[in-house]
Amino acid sequence: MVTDEDLDAWVAGLEELFGQVAGRFYRVEPRRRARAYVRGLLAPLAGKNGWTLAEAAGDLTPDGMQRLLNAAAWDADGVRDDLRDYAVSHLGERDGVLIVDETGFLKKGCKSAGVQRQYSGTAGRIENCQVGVFCAYATTKGRTLIDRELYLPKSWIADRARCREAAVPEEIEFATKPVLARRMLARALNAGVPAAWATADEAYGGDSKFRSWLEDQRIGYVVAVPSNQTIPAVAGTSRADVLVAHAPDDASPIPRPTSPLPAQTDQKLRSAAGVLVPSHGRRTPQRASHVITIDLTVACEKDLTP
Repeated sequence: MVTDEDLDAWVAGLEELFGQVAGRFYRVEPRRRARAYVRGLLAPLAGKNGWTLAEAAGDLTPDGMQRLLNAAAWDADGVRDDLRDYAVSHLGERDGVLIVDETGFLKKGCKSAGVQRQYSGTAGRIENCQVGVFCAYATTKGRTLIDRELYLPKSWIADRARCREAAVPEEIEFATKPVLARRMLARALNAGVPAAWATADEAYGGDSKFRSWLEDQRIGYVVAVPSNQTIPAVAGTSRADVLVAHAPDDASPIPRPTSPLPAQTDQKLRSAAGVLVPSHGRRTPQRASHVITIDLTVACEKDLTP
């Protein structure tokens, strides 16, 4: 049961947070609207959309809330950076974990930036949707999202008129989902987010450039790969399923982080870097045929122990 003290602390925390991002809004109206928007998202509303959030804020129509998202001038990337710093100040730990993944937003129309028929993990099938790539941060103190990138398919980038209509900046070029993930991880690491590990599913782990980039950053990683993925090893390259089949019984993983991890994060990390989850080329990690933890020097060309 939520007490009055809990509610007072929650309101005070929200006011503190908005005090940090206030300078990112150029006028007082969108700043107040943004605060009301977030309070509505956190409120126990039966459904959360433009109408319900507007009603919770005391508005008669959803016009103001919609204008905040599609027309008001404010520094969205600056707010992102402020929120990341706020999260790290409360959750930061040396053994933190950066998690990248994507999700789909089902759409019925064709005007939203990046929308087309494509695979949606939310629906588990190809649907008309947008796809966002996200970066989360997890430690023993908690977990939260700290960054986001919208995936724009090649069909969109090739149609500049359509991009302009959807307010996509002219300088935006096509980028794969692993490239978007690398951008977010780079922003986090360059900003000093304390992290010893990164983890991702097969859509990212199957990209050798993504894995090589993580190695260059000297950060341990746990990624899923297809069973036919070629993995560099000390004795040469080999398919992931061959490594799984021939891993010695006494293969010892790199020691776990010194502090315990949240249950969901611990399940993803298993026990150390170098986890291979072959899934025979299909994006069905929940039905992976093998899970094995091997020494990082077997999975990679370099010793990445932080």
